[in-house]
Amino acid sequence: MFTGIIESLGTIAAVRPAGEGKRLAITAGFPLNGTKIGDSIAVNGACLTAVSIAGARFEVDVSPETVDKTCFKHVKTGEQVNIERALRLSDRLDGHLVSGHIDGTGRITYKIRNANAILVGFSIPGALAGYLIPKGSVAVDGISLTVNRCDDHSFEVSIIPHTASITTIGLKNAGDMVNIETDMIGKYVEKFLIRGKGGSPDKKSDKPLDMEYLLKTGFI
Repeated sequence: MFTGIIESLGTIAAVRPAGEGKRLAITAGFPLNGTKIGDSIAVNGACLTAVSIAGARFEVDVSPETVDKTCFKHVKTGEQVNIERALRLSDRLDGHLVSGHIDGTGRITYKIRNANAILVGFSIPGALAGYLIPKGSVAVDGISLTVNRCDDHSFEVSIIPHTASITTIGLKNAGDMVNIETDMIGKYVEKFLIRGKGGSPDKKSDKPLDMEYLLKTGFI
């Protein structure tokens, strides 16, 4: 479990194929003191397991499923990535609950300066947009962000200078791909509602989960 508060930028030091998966070597921006083999580390928001650690460098295996669902299909040596180690129960939860399980990818559509902030727009598949609400939480490349506005295929966030300076969001431009993880609470609520009305938890409804749907189905 993670919070979406990035510890530092890291650099992809090596990319090796492993069948349909990949082995990545990553240099973190800090010594990995206290981190051991088998620990979870979020790389651009994807929860990966450290299989080798030496100083600030660690290696992870990326499964075919993760390659397919994330931007790792296009990862290159020298690319900078966001690094966050797993949440400890004694830590402050400064961001929001992030599982590190990427739902899909989106693309940056614009970056606009707005006083001391940067407004960043993203295009996303409709299947992900249904889990976003204004002022709700979303993880973009593992960064915990607040949704300014959203519609059926896009959303916008506001980036403060600190976030832009310490994460990859400040380095990316319109057209760049990002990993998206929507708020896990919304997904659980949807599953409970479908199960509660006799539907299959594995079968997605074609109808949006909105106030009209809840009223028609007797939840409110």
